Amino acid sequence: MEAEAFVSGGGLLVAGTTSDAGKSVVTAGICRWLVRQGVKVAPFKGQNMSLNSYVTREGAEIGRAQAMQAQAARVEPTALMNPVLLKPGSDRSSQVVLMGRPVGELSARGYHGGRQQALLGTVVECLEELRATYDAVICEGAGSPAEINLRRNDIVNMGIARAARFPVVVVGDIDRGGVFAQFFGTTALLAPEDQALVAGYLVNKFRGDVTLLEPGLDMLYDLTGRRTFGVLPYTHGLGIDEEDGMGVPPARATSSARGRVSLRGTVRESVVAPPVGEDVLRVAVCSVPLMSNFTDVDALAAEPGVVVRFVDRPEELADADLVVVPGTRGTVRALAWLRERGLADALARRAAEGRPVLGVCGGFQALGERIEDDVESRAGEVAGLGLLPVRVRFAPEKTLARPVGEALGERVEGYEIHHGVADVRGGEPFLDGCRVGAVWGTHWHGSLESDGFRRAFLRQVAEAAGRRFVPAPDTSFGALREEQLDRLGDLIEQHADTDALLKLIESGPPGGLPFIAPGAP
Repeated sequence: MEAEAFVSGGGLLVAGTTSDAGKSVVTAGICRWLVRQGVKVAPFKGQNMSLNSYVTREGAEIGRAQAMQAQAARVEPTALMNPVLLKPGSDRSSQVVLMGRPVGELSARGYHGGRQQALLGTVVECLEELRATYDAVICEGAGSPAEINLRRNDIVNMGIARAARFPVVVVGDIDRGGVFAQFFGTTALLAPEDQALVAGYLVNKFRGDVTLLEPGLDMLYDLTGRRTFGVLPYTHGLGIDEEDGMGVPPARATSSARGRVSLRGTVRESVVAPPVGEDVLRVAVCSVPLMSNFTDVDALAAEPGVVVRFVDRPEELADADLVVVPGTRGTVRALAWLRERGLADALARRAAEGRPVLGVCGGFQALGERIEDDVESRAGEVAGLGLLPVRVRFAPEKTLARPVGEALGERVEGYEIHHGVADVRGGEPFLDGCRVGAVWGTHWHGSLESDGFRRAFLRQVAEAAGRRFVPAPDTSFGALREEQLDRLGDLIEQHADTDALLKLIESGPPGGLPFIAPGAP
């Protein structure tokens, strides 16, 4: 589809010199800043690779980052905002989710070898529909636009920018070092037609005196003919739901792993607010392989007095008041991992002692008696941990839902993303799963974001753990998230040239941008 087919809605592509340069945060910040100016805006990412996903109201699965960017824009997320989602199942293959529904499993070679380019029409049509509805669309790129080996089939970086004739702002993380080389090299490795869309740069995570940076920005302008649209300071506690689930290590629980609990890292940083009661509550999250939707524990981390950490050794469960077995894209693989590391035995001992364990989605499945999987792992019948009276059969169709219910006397909202169908054969009903003693299991993601339910659940955990912990009566997870998005909007408003950004969004790429040799090979 050619650019002439597009309607007149303005827009911008936020690209990055690397993965994790800050594209998601900047996109969300621009969306929140624009909506506060009265601009009707929507986020967009043509193709996303993430194990952290979300279910829209129409039952479509999209990346959580795009759902949060929609919240930043104060609009309801839809599949149009993330038409292609790739959910890794290994280092070499991913499930392809198209317009919110899984359409198959492909190897990286098979996807980039032709399937990706075939999806360009769908991606462009989604962007066109958003442009027809909104005043502006802020697109997020993926990885780097200068991945020259992938440019021919690109549908998320310069491919979509060229189709839409959108200006491009490249974000670089100066905290990593080498940002000037990254900006110059990224531009110089693009074809002339792509370079003509690169309007300039945005420095992210700067520490120190900005006047010391300014001579370098002037030299960058002399070298590239492109200006820098802002220098965003390194600000503790900024971020939105993690996009790249593959970035979470399935093993050692390092400080960087802990930082990837999005609101743990963004609202409270690594400092736990003082507890309301006399004790803190310690939560250990098993770092299972292919961990998905680990954002489920964000609401726990946002509670004053709750300490959340990721673990991969049985001795690290010893002082935990609650152990969470989170979702995973590979339940059978996660089961083997739990057994190999001795965590399965540690979980069994906890259950026998009446010490709290919570399994969510794949973690819930692993706690059951038996799994029949001819879909995800194709391993056939596999024994579960036997802590809950549940048998799971993997169905070809994926369950995508936004359930509402009640548990512990409180209203609960959640969302479901799973192939496993649970046959619950006993225990006390708990959401769609069950509870036996101090072991809970459910397919519902996001349930702990319901404030009343979370407080009731933590009270029961504290009682079972013998802790004098009291949940804060006024912690609102939704309010914390809104505060976070406002902080992102403030960051753009205070440290970026918003007049220049608005002109780009309204008028498109500036003319006369010079070509930087050598260009794409």
